[in-house]
Amino acid sequence: MKGIVLAGGSGTRLYPLTIPVSKQLLPISDKPMIYYPLSVLMLAGIREILIIGKAADLPQFRTLLGDGSHLGLDLTYVAQPEPRGIAEAFLLGANHIGDDQCALVLGDNIFHGTAFSKLLRDEVRDLRGCTLFGYSVKDPERHGVGVTDEHGKLIDIEEKPSRPHSNRAITGLYLYDNDVVDIAKNLRPSVRGELEITDVNRAYVAAGRAKLIDLGRGFAWLDAGTPEAMLQASQYVRTLEERQGVRIACIEETALRMGYIDAQTCYRLGTSMSGSNYGRYVMDIAEEFGALV
Repeated sequence: MKGIVLAGGSGTRLYPLTIPVSKQLLPISDKPMIYYPLSVLMLAGIREILIIGKAADLPQFRTLLGDGSHLGLDLTYVAQPEPRGIAEAFLLGANHIGDDQCALVLGDNIFHGTAFSKLLRDEVRDLRGCTLFGYSVKDPERHGVGVTDEHGKLIDIEEKPSRPHSNRAITGLYLYDNDVVDIAKNLRPSVRGELEITDVNRAYVAAGRAKLIDLGRGFAWLDAGTPEAMLQASQYVRTLEERQGVRIACIEETALRMGYIDAQTCYRLGTSMSGSNYGRYVMDIAEEFGALV
């Protein structure tokens, strides 16, 4: 399976912060926002990942992440000329996807939960069509929500409904078979001129090939698209890390635990940032895994 991080858009809800810099390069606690969606794809076992962003932002992403080889990844980049909806990612990433399946994650979405890696890898292995991830929210009218029948089968997706039939918001993490590219190519733009991800998902629902996984207790989903949401996400991450003594979305640790790199490589990555608590944490994790120092 190939992965895509959609890190484009103008970030207007975060102005003036995002006038000079991409939203996904802003910090959530002590790490760039893009670390969080990137770590999700890594936890799913995905190593070939395309990052889509504005042309002006791509050099900064490359400075931060390079080609990914230091993490055991293969990272590539493509420019998004202008935001034309989430589903445009499949058109911009068609060559990257090729004949493979695809996982798409939005660059401002943060996920955390117990045994999340196993859940993701199981869904990747058993994918039949489309798998969406739902999360119960208090304000479903602000989201696309999944509606299921009495047997739990996904039968509809309502986009920001005034009278929602469900409180399960569709999160910004999507798994698709290879048909998603052709589906996206045949979409009609919305009145805003955008290719809507809900239309892609409804095509799978209509074909009876869409699945909704509820992220229940023990999981957190945060959309860090506004200043308030960024602050809440940072507070959540910081509180959890201080209480548990572990770091969320530490991509070096994730690469080590997933077997993408060895302990020695992880330790070297930590030493390059040893002036920070983050770097020293990476070094400590590598030592726990037996790095020779």
